[in-house]
Amino acid sequence: MRVVSLLASGTEIVCALGAGNCLVGRSHECDNPPRVRSLPACTAPAFDVTVSSRAIDAEVNRRIRSGEPLYHIDSNLIRDLAPDLIITQIHCDVCAVTPTHLQSSGCEIPVARMLALQAGSLEGIFEDIRAIADALGLSTQGHALIAQERERLANVRTRTADLPSRSLVMLEWTDPLFAMGNWGPELAEFANADLLIGAKGQHSTAIPAQKLIDADPEYLIVSPCGFTLERALREKPVLEAFPWWRTLRAVQSGKVIFADGNLFFNRSGMLVSQTAEIIAEMLHGITFGPPTADVHWQFMNHGLEKIFPPAPYTRDTDTSLPCPSESPSV
Repeated sequence: MRVVSLLASGTEIVCALGAGNCLVGRSHECDNPPRVRSLPACTAPAFDVTVSSRAIDAEVNRRIRSGEPLYHIDSNLIRDLAPDLIITQIHCDVCAVTPTHLQSSGCEIPVARMLALQAGSLEGIFEDIRAIADALGLSTQGHALIAQERERLANVRTRTADLPSRSLVMLEWTDPLFAMGNWGPELAEFANADLLIGAKGQHSTAIPAQKLIDADPEYLIVSPCGFTLERALREKPVLEAFPWWRTLRAVQSGKVIFADGNLFFNRSGMLVSQTAEIIAEMLHGITFGPPTADVHWQFMNHGLEKIFPPAPYTRDTDTSLPCPSESPSV
């Protein structure tokens, strides 16, 4: 079978099922496992994604309103690859190519089966694994893979159950602020976190700064959608520019964490159980293998703690400060 996966999580699942040799094409975002990067990329972003987070958000919203594409799709390449199966998604109109995007691009391959994944929760991810496994004729492997992931998540819950719960907010975008939804809250729950903003199984949503100020979590994880750790760290001055930023407890106590959102926090693929382990490491200091600190995540004040110890926590009660715009969830 010849498979073109236009979804990073779909590519991970195909490979985890032992069918990576079936892949003949990928999206520009498919980067795990590393060997898939040698496959021809069938998509590309339709605008400059190296600009500021505020500019990206504005351009995405403008394109949605005007009906302009978010992705360039190489229909000719996909036709030449002659896939039997094309993997795409229908969970989010922004995050990856959808069947509608393919149709709009003129990519019509009657002989190819289209499999649109729709995970918005952990159970949804497991259903997607099952769907891909069935499409590839690997149902037994699919069941085994799901059982393996469930066991790994259960181990995180067991190891953190007797530890003090940590209050937490996870941000999926910085300007404007977006609180993480979908499967993120479930992963935090496995790691014994008290998530103060964000609902499991619901889309990530824009929030006013006041909501974050009022929540005032002990820990704050910043993992912008589609950003690597290096790119996420570039959001530090964006956050520091907000006049209310230094009033937050997590900022004052040095418990703001930047993480690789692209690989771990925003992708409904085969790394979700490891993400739960990473959250447990962040909040509780326990590891499930080699430490991942400074590899996949980093404290905001990394390297400065010994020179500038965190100041004692004091709450500024004047929170009548300007908030970033509350743009719609995208």
